[in-house]
Amino acid sequence: MSSKIISRAVIKRLPRYYRYLSELMEHNIVRISSKELSERMNVTASQIRQDFNNFGGFGQQGYGYNVEYLYSEIGKILGLERDHNVIIIGAGNVGKALINYPDFAKRGFIFTAIFDSDPNLVGRKIGNCLVKSVDELETYVKENEVEIAALTIPKSVAPEVAGNLVKWGVGAIWNFAPTDLNLPKNVIVENVHLAESLMRLSYRIKDSEK
Repeated sequence: MSSKIISRAVIKRLPRYYRYLSELMEHNIVRISSKELSERMNVTASQIRQDFNNFGGFGQQGYGYNVEYLYSEIGKILGLERDHNVIIIGAGNVGKALINYPDFAKRGFIFTAIFDSDPNLVGRKIGNCLVKSVDELETYVKENEVEIAALTIPKSVAPEVAGNLVKWGVGAIWNFAPTDLNLPKNVIVENVHLAESLMRLSYRIKDSEK
């Protein structure tokens, strides 16, 4: 596989390929051409071939792509061939929605614990996890292999909590708090700002009405 730097645009498309290939497998489709895949995904066949060529190709001219093989290889590229331990800080609506969404576990994202500062929530069961007090967070992180921490907490406390998590050894933050986090460059941060997404949608609606 190539060791060259892959653009963020290509990386952003990989989960879409993975999802569509999963749907093809559910319909027992064994083989697909870049043209057929492009028609389903609304991405040009040329773009698909360019994307896959970043990782060595995967297809044969005149044959197309073996769906199961391509699905497996993209899964490996995305790191989905192994489980990822995830904790959630914030047992509010977003935290509950994340832990109850079944497809995460199917993709290897295993929620091992959820934390909150509200004593009325501590001890309650959400999904397969009991809500723990944030007072237990440091000990839990230091005693368990936590790869990803999801922040579903107010922006006023998110920077401090994220900084502590990094100090305790967490290397990846899934940030739902509506604020930017100033963390060391070696820490991986994926921001999911729901309000910003809605504002982009609003702009597109307005733009389409011109």
